[in-house]
Amino acid sequence: MSENIIQKELIKQLADLLKENNLSEIEWSKGDLKIKVGKNITYNSSNNLYSEKLHNENSQIEVSASKDNKDNAIISPMVGTAYLAPEPGGKNFVEIGDSIKEGQQILIIEAMKTMNPIVSNKNGKIIQILVKDGSPVEFGESLVIVE
Repeated sequence: MSENIIQKELIKQLADLLKENNLSEIEWSKGDLKIKVGKNITYNSSNNLYSEKLHNENSQIEVSASKDNKDNAIISPMVGTAYLAPEPGGKNFVEIGDSIKEGQQILIIEAMKTMNPIVSNKNGKIIQILVKDGSPVEFGESLVIVE
């Protein structure tokens, strides 16, 4: 992140916009720098992910800036709610460090009360899971990073 310095004023402005407009998340990007501000969003950290927690009137906001590596990411094909396990309290489909094969189910996205299995489009090893169980996801959002 040495080439992309996070500007705290920009992050504060995004957090204020989030609150003023009663949004669950807001995203800003310029070039390969992306800043996403969301309420109660948790991201796994790695070398290419920066996290900072802001506190705003008893609500915790986590701000994340990352250079997405789209070539190694498995991308959400839809908007919905991500689930990492087949049932509440169940064993996750995949964990960090697992080797996966093309076609292997990695999670579920619920959209319009339909459970949609999300499968890997590549072989490799899971090095990062970018979504939290039960969290909302957007179309085109990176779900996991595969090495």
